[in-house]
Amino acid sequence: MPQLRLGIAQTNVVVGDLEGNAVLLAEGIAQARAAGCALVAFPELALTGYPPEDLLLKPRFVERNLEVLAELAAQVHGIVAVIGFVDRVGDALANAAAVCADGAVVSVYRKRRLPNYAVFDEQRYFVPGDEPLALVDVAGVRVGVTICEDAWWPGGPMRDLAAGGAELLVNVNASPYHRGKVAQREAMLAERAAEVACPIAYVNLVGGQDELVFDGASLVIGGDGVVQVRAPQYEDGLIVADIDVPARPAPADALPVVAALGHAPTPVGAATPSAVLVDDAAEVYGALVLGLRDYVRKNGFAEVVIGLSGGIDSSLVACVAVDALGAEHVHGVLMPSRFSSDHSVVDAEDLAVHLGIDHRTIAIEPAHHAFLELLAPSSVGREPGLAEENLQARIRGTLLMALSNMFGWMVITTSNKSESAVGYSTLYGDSAGGFAVIKDVPKTLVFSLAAWVNERAGQARIPTNVLSKPPSAELRPDQRDDQSLPPYDELDPILAAYVEEDRTAADLIEAGFDAALVRRITQLVDVNEYKRRQFPPGVRITTKAFGKDRRLPITNRFRG
Repeated sequence: MPQLRLGIAQTNVVVGDLEGNAVLLAEGIAQARAAGCALVAFPELALTGYPPEDLLLKPRFVERNLEVLAELAAQVHGIVAVIGFVDRVGDALANAAAVCADGAVVSVYRKRRLPNYAVFDEQRYFVPGDEPLALVDVAGVRVGVTICEDAWWPGGPMRDLAAGGAELLVNVNASPYHRGKVAQREAMLAERAAEVACPIAYVNLVGGQDELVFDGASLVIGGDGVVQVRAPQYEDGLIVADIDVPARPAPADALPVVAALGHAPTPVGAATPSAVLVDDAAEVYGALVLGLRDYVRKNGFAEVVIGLSGGIDSSLVACVAVDALGAEHVHGVLMPSRFSSDHSVVDAEDLAVHLGIDHRTIAIEPAHHAFLELLAPSSVGREPGLAEENLQARIRGTLLMALSNMFGWMVITTSNKSESAVGYSTLYGDSAGGFAVIKDVPKTLVFSLAAWVNERAGQARIPTNVLSKPPSAELRPDQRDDQSLPPYDELDPILAAYVEEDRTAADLIEAGFDAALVRRITQLVDVNEYKRRQFPPGVRITTKAFGKDRRLPITNRFRG
């Protein structure tokens, strides 16, 4: 059976950095050529980064992207390169892939199926491709090119390319991660391969872009639906694959073929070993690490600061930050008040020592006392309550932002999805910062990930007391989360159904959840939409995160 050496370039690009991205692509082309690859494929919109969003409304951005593509194509010799870019079609734009060879663009494919759901908004910017399909001859193998969503549904261009004589299908992608996405992709590709009876090379983007994480996990799947090569998650770089390409006679009504590379280069070195999929906890944690690392670095920061409360959320976030950036770039701040327990202070100090991070203590009692004195004339005749509690969180937020201004550290917030869903956080307090690492992580998963961190390390990176003590905001004497909220193992299933599955309160009650609890929780979710709009971005790990995924009106009286 004939083999083709293919380069899968899981490239970590930066949205808008056309020249920098072109350098990365040129390096990938050179590496693939040196390895003897006949073809190298880069992810969807690799030249512009994905998603470019309203940069596409700037004519100069589009024009410069076309200029850089031409400059890059001129460097392609002795190999065929598939490069994602933005094409101009009259007065409209297309999400496109250029097939480059012999110093020029020899063929262009424009994406036909434009996703417009979840985090995708492509119909705002692009028109679907409708040009006649064509194949590219790469060292005697007829190759068809498609883009991302074109593969996700039966029929369509993949079927037509295979029916027209394609012997290999290359599908370039910017497919963002959520839990379970790898298995979903592989099941889909097995269906497509069975439908078209043709090998498929699926090339995916890797890297963090605002709240999205692209996990790579590219693969080659045979026409029998069996995975031949799997690339790792969260790692950029070139994967060299020697793939089996069964020869197929061209049909009578074969598609036109563009010649691109007449001979197969001589392979140099061994192919890249196929990667092994990691378990769920490692996969989620890897997404958090990559999302934080890229958000910090791509936005020009080098170091971060975290408020360490001695609780499980800040402990997990600190571990993620150390693994993303290195301990020398992470700073912890303990900010105890009169209500902070001794064990919380000790737990926070132990965490900082275990992780090897710089840490300092700034007691907030003097500032809290001063604020209470300032408010005393306005507080006559009323008992202390939520306002006084939230002052503490706001003082802490102010101190962290002051340190950020002093030293150029990005403030990393520590609120989880369960808390932000029901508004159990303080606006301009613990919600203030530059990036919310665990914004889409429910509290029950926070506990699971923290336990996994210790298990993986073979030691208590997170102090064991943090995993066992009842969660508390410690804003009043003997406060516990379960005084304000139901236990998290009861809360999280309701939130998952209401937020991620869009089920109504009536649906949940009918499904057997406690009616009073459902009404209380769903009301809290609804009335705190205004808070979540003011939260920083954070890593998306579920099928519906707060942000791009979920766009409910703040002013809204529907109660289902």
